Formats: sequence, structure tokens, C-alpha cells
Amino acid sequence: MTEQDIIEALKLIINPQNQKDIVSSGIVDKVQIGGNGVEVFLKINNSVKPILNSIRKAIRKVINVQLNPEINVETYVENVETPKNDKPEPLAKVKNIIAVASGKGGVGKSTVTANLAVALAKLGYKVGLIDADVFGPSMPKMFGLEGYKPLGSTSEDGRELIEPAEKYGVKMLSMGFFIDPDSPAIWRGPMASNFLNQIINDGDWGELDYLLFDLPPGTSDIHLTVVQTLKLRGAIIVSTPQQVAIADVVKGINMFRNDKINVPILGIVENMAWFTPAELPNNRYYIFGKDGNRPIAEKYGIPLLAQIPLIQSICENGDAGTPSVLDDNSPQAQYFMELAKAIVN
Repeated sequence: MTEQDIIEALKLIINPQNQKDIVSSGIVDKVQIGGNGVEVFLKINNSVKPILNSIRKAIRKVINVQLNPEINVETYVENVETPKNDKPEPLAKVKNIIAVASGKGGVGKSTVTANLAVALAKLGYKVGLIDADVFGPSMPKMFGLEGYKPLGSTSEDGRELIEPAEKYGVKMLSMGFFIDPDSPAIWRGPMASNFLNQIINDGDWGELDYLLFDLPPGTSDIHLTVVQTLKLRGAIIVSTPQQVAIADVVKGINMFRNDKINVPILGIVENMAWFTPAELPNNRYYIFGKDGNRPIAEKYGIPLLAQIPLIQSICENGDAGTPSVLDDNSPQAQYFMELAKAIVN
């Protein structure tokens, strides 16, 4: 086995950002064969960081499979990124940055966010969406973009950027684009925050009227990263009418209204407000309670922006990658369109 043999094997690994192999892409700097096995030296920039671990695993696998299953493979990385202080202000061309949060999981926050983003695009606005739920990214499935790999692009000042996916008029980046969908993201808080900063600063977002952040449930390092890094126009809190969920709404309100955070709350969205079966469209069954969020909204002086019913097709459309708001003739689309108009107002 020679160093050239190793180089040829490494050419089998494709960089998903530009569809070139990692040797032609300049990611592989050099290779060496030593007493401890094979050493591969990499040079990476900002756009490669999100997929670095995947590249390192692929390097070990391709050398072991193609050349020698017993040999030890080590990779070494040199960063050649632009210094942070040379970067422009993050998201400088975005007019309105809005966080979508929930006190607890399972309330349909991501479903509301996906449909709200598409609804804003249908109203004629330029819209972006960051799937900031790095531990449970669901936007790739809700937009039918599973398996999508972001490409690289170059800014006017020569910086390498990450090209967001674009579908239904919405630009979007998600942790789900950079990891195996069957593998959990076992990251400590700082690692997750660093990834989020990466797609904030190096995403090629361009000019947008609205950029939505689908935050993880609860309160975490991710929330702090967003509120400390960006100037948010406001936050939306999604909940169900259930008392357990409403108790966590108060925590979310207090977090955004904390003196050190001080982000305006645009309103509450009550999801799964009632159940209406398709065969009885005029019937309403209040499975989780009726108007549970209205007293909280009144107590804290926050608008109740919308009440979205529990409708089977909303779930089915989310699983199919076709948000319900796309169907102009459906009643559920009107709920999300009215929510979008309320946000604009």
C-alpha cells in the first residue's frame, strides 16, 4: 500500500456540498504511512465543519475496506476559516427574526412553524427557517427534504457559505441535513450551540422578510445562543389547552421576559384546541380542555394569535412533507393563513 493508493481510495468519498471528492475539494491536504498506520491530514473551512465527523468516519471506513482492514487510521484537522471578527453582522439582511418556542415537547411546535413559514411565503414574503431543534430535527421530513445535502456557495467578499434548501418558497437549514437520520446527536450544550452559530453565520440567507427559528422544547443553551446572538423581533409560544402544557407556557413567558433576555412575546398559538372528525366537520370535541390558554394570555397581556384544531390531515401532511397550508381549499389551511396574517400585523 502506497500513499498514492490511499489518495485514490479517498477519491471515493464525495463532499455533499459541491459533489466533488474530498481530494479534489482540497479537504485532504496530505497522507502519510508511518509506524502507527495511516495518517490523513485535512484542511477545512467553516462550511465543512458540520459534516467533519461524517468525513472522518468515511475516511477510516474507505481505507479499511478498500486497502487494509487491519490498519489504524488517524485524521488530523487544520482550520482555515475566516476569523470571527472579520465576519459581517449575522443575518444583517433579515428584516424580522422570530423564535417559535414551546414550554414542553409534543405540542406541535414544529408543525405550526412549518405551516407558518409556508403561509408567510404564500402571502408574498421572502421567508427562511432554521431548524434549531438540533437534538430532534423534524423539518427535513415536514418539507420532504430527507436526504438533502446542502451545497456550498461563495459570498461577495469571498467567504464560503452553506446554501440552504429551498422548497415551497422557504429557505431552510436543519441539523437533519448533516447527520444520519437514524443516529442521535449526542452533543453537549456548547457543541449544539456552535453548530447553530455555524448555520446562522455561514448560511447563505440573503435578503429575507422573515426568518423563523424552530427552537427545542423547554429552555436550554440553544435558546440562550439565539437570544444572545441575534436581535429578535419577537417570540411565539405554542401550547395545547392541557393544564400540564399551560404550566410550561408560563415558564416560557418568564424566560423571554427575563431582564437579561427581554424579547417581546408576539403571542400564543393554541394547537390541538379541539378535535373535529372529517365526517362531522361542524362538531368540536375539546379533548385537552377548552380555551386553556386564554386566561394565561389575558393575565400576561399577550395576544392569543390562533387556535388550531386537531385534524388528522395536518399530521398526515406533515409526515408526507406537504404542509397542510399548501391546500388552498382546506379549512386547516385557513387557520394557518390567519395565523400568518396575525404575525404580520
